[in-house]
Amino acid sequence: MAIDTLVRRTPARSGAQPRPRKQAVSLGTRMRRNWQLYAMLAVPLIWLAIFAYWPMYGAIIAFKDYNVIDGILGSRWVGFKHFERFVESYQFGRLIKNTLVLQVYELFATFWPPILLALGLNMARRKWYRRSVQLITYAPHFISTVVVVGIIVVLVDPNTGVLNQFLGIFGAGPIDVLNNPDYFRHLYVWSSSWQTMGFSAIIYLAALTSVSPELHEAAIVDGASRLRRVWHIDLPAIRPVAVILLILNIGTIMTAGFEKVLLLQNTLNLQTSEVLDTYVYKLGFASEVPQFSYAAAIGLFRSVIGLVLLVIANTLARKFAKSSLW
Repeated sequence: MAIDTLVRRTPARSGAQPRPRKQAVSLGTRMRRNWQLYAMLAVPLIWLAIFAYWPMYGAIIAFKDYNVIDGILGSRWVGFKHFERFVESYQFGRLIKNTLVLQVYELFATFWPPILLALGLNMARRKWYRRSVQLITYAPHFISTVVVVGIIVVLVDPNTGVLNQFLGIFGAGPIDVLNNPDYFRHLYVWSSSWQTMGFSAIIYLAALTSVSPELHEAAIVDGASRLRRVWHIDLPAIRPVAVILLILNIGTIMTAGFEKVLLLQNTLNLQTSEVLDTYVYKLGFASEVPQFSYAAAIGLFRSVIGLVLLVIANTLARKFAKSSLW
């Protein structure tokens, strides 16, 4: 006999009362009861709709010969003409190479320092030392990009910069870092690593707080060294977070830091500093005859490639690391 049949036939105990069923509450009732929470949620949703989703409507100019007089809907439809023009242009290979090399280099240089910093801060025993290091490493994140570029320019100035004065002590000649295309990527990437390292470590520190102290105590009793505890306890705890952040960074690999690249860029280092973002800006806004449709096509092409990379990275992470965004 089925178990549920036996349960229905079993007489209820004396004095026992059936539990009242919870009545379903409608969405309107929940919104009236918690209107403060929904009001807070409405602000980011409105911002997202206005600045993230509504501009997607303008992406159709990538498939048109857009002009201001006819407007978006009135402009002539040309299909994939601008995409073909970009792929066949002599700038295509150089722009893709510069963007990928710069972003892959930055991904490598900015991925592991926050992990090492978080592990080091987690092992620090003195609170005043840990807090001091946190304050010093977090502070650069709140410096604007313009100020960071200004600091870089002052430090590497060929005549008065600290870098060339230091090299002069050893008899080395001044190096014009800003105007040399070979130094642009190193200057951009490692300054970004310095600026973002401390703030990015916050996420890993939050993940390390979930590690039970009993695991470390048991490992110490078993004779495990500090390095062994980091390898077998701390790193597995932050691995899911690291994988998710890596996937997100891969999804933005075609989008270089536009402001910083543009501010560090000049005619002498253009060989390595010209990326997709700056090229789109110059076509759409900085040229004498703005090419809105061509610039929109390049931007849409970049976004599609970024989406493909995001899906591939998520699939590989789910297969091998057992952790993914979806």
